[in-house]
Amino acid sequence: MQYDQHTKNILGLQLPTDPRWVDLAAISLEAILTDHAYCEQKAATTCISLIQKYSEKEQLVTALAPIVTEEWGHFRLVLQELHKRGLKLGKQRKDEYVNALLNFQQKGGSPEERFLDKLLTMAMIEARSCERFKRLSEGLNDAYLSKFYRRFMESEAGHYTLFIELAETYLPQEQVRRRWAEWLQHEVTIMKDLELRGDRIH
Repeated sequence: MQYDQHTKNILGLQLPTDPRWVDLAAISLEAILTDHAYCEQKAATTCISLIQKYSEKEQLVTALAPIVTEEWGHFRLVLQELHKRGLKLGKQRKDEYVNALLNFQQKGGSPEERFLDKLLTMAMIEARSCERFKRLSEGLNDAYLSKFYRRFMESEAGHYTLFIELAETYLPQEQVRRRWAEWLQHEVTIMKDLELRGDRIH
């Protein structure tokens, strides 16, 4: 109960990860590290895309530029961990969770509304990643990997906050909070519909 409340208070997520996920991940280490590596890579490239698309938004560009470097550094760390363990970086897989989030983005509406949804998509991915890394840091029997994922957890929490703050920099706080509440409720549906798999971060 304490964990569930922490998840809701800190990240806003309405549905914690099924505890069985960590056990599945532990027996699919090569797959989970591979998926994690690509998650970090995609985070870096998405931030680059946001900078390119919204280059006129100086605060966004300034805030996201170091995140690109940080996320790519994370990719290298995960890749290093794979190699250290004699494991290989596998093929990139379809990310059903992220695709479901993208489908929830507003396709019509104003440019401001579409911009907001892009930032909230990133905030949601970072929040769920943070929650999953917390699960791994607390549930893995490997002491080194537990510390490894604790560091990632702390980083993702900061990124989640950053994307919300960026949204509130450019749009009214009430609008951001209202739409974020809708995202949180929709994410519950996504989580319930997804198959529980230990070879995916999401």
